[in-house]
Amino acid sequence: MSLYKLVVRPVLLQFDPESIHKFTFKCFKLFQKSALIRSIVSAQFRVKDPRLVRNLFGLSFQNPVGLAAGLDKNAEAFDFLGSMGFGFIEIGTVTPKAQAGNPLPRLFRFVNDKALVNRMGFNNEGVEEVVRRLRKKRTQVLIGGNIGKNKLTPNEDATSDYIKCFDALYPLVDYFVVNVSSPNTPNLRELQDKEPLTELLSNLMNLNYTKGKAKPILLKIAPDLNQSQLDDIVDIVRETKIDGIVSTNTTISRDGLSYTDEQIKEVGAGGMSGQPLRDRSTEVIRYIYEKSNGRIPIIGVGGIMSKEDALEKLEAGASLIQLYTGFIYEGPALVKAINKELLRRN
Repeated sequence: MSLYKLVVRPVLLQFDPESIHKFTFKCFKLFQKSALIRSIVSAQFRVKDPRLVRNLFGLSFQNPVGLAAGLDKNAEAFDFLGSMGFGFIEIGTVTPKAQAGNPLPRLFRFVNDKALVNRMGFNNEGVEEVVRRLRKKRTQVLIGGNIGKNKLTPNEDATSDYIKCFDALYPLVDYFVVNVSSPNTPNLRELQDKEPLTELLSNLMNLNYTKGKAKPILLKIAPDLNQSQLDDIVDIVRETKIDGIVSTNTTISRDGLSYTDEQIKEVGAGGMSGQPLRDRSTEVIRYIYEKSNGRIPIIGVGGIMSKEDALEKLEAGASLIQLYTGFIYEGPALVKAINKELLRRN
């Protein structure tokens, strides 16, 4: 058992989830300033081997294991997180204006099931602050920019919010992810409908082509879409010619939890991530892969808690994968374990 699971995790679990997250990031920001600390951490967790390199979207990923959006919302510790062995880090979700998000408490653990429920509501410090931090980047880690709209922006004006974030982040990130699938911003998921989504992505792609060198644009989708909606997503990707799909975001379902109905109801609304999402996320990846004849690149995320879970996502059709809840419960040793297993099976 790793030191993280033996010592660190039991301590972290004694505290409120959001409070300990803020404390942890204060530490990460401090560690990030030291090249020596980053080097020590990298020596412990990074697996370097040309067989792990993945070339996708015109980018070279040093390994296929990334950190999903949501952990480093404000681009505070991407350099340090990169030293933990990730092949890429996705920051955000970022909105044009800073916003506080939903009222506290809004982050909850279901420890027995290795799950989290959050209703954060795109809490972030705004795109200008994120830009300021990205300009101080110290390492070569690839950065994805996950972009969204402000809560008070009506859906009919949503495109302008995404464009503002795209313009501001364009010089500083390696790829973009359009987030219309969070369950925690009112009416946001309505943007997944065929007409508004086609319009949004077409506008972003048109803007992208004016930039000289286009950046990859991916769409993050919900695991709660039905087969007809997934068919629409495949059609939209083909029509708009965006670069790929991130599958999947958190779920509004509570299937797979071992807790009582009363305990689940007490937590309330929000998106669930972690182990209970694993199978549905993999189903969506496999469906999109088969429906598109493998022509749509997929970043697989949702319930990856072990090296076996990671391989399952890749075998279902994902080209890259991302961790979030698995990283919280299992620690950085999971990144190393996945990469070593990939080499073992190479």
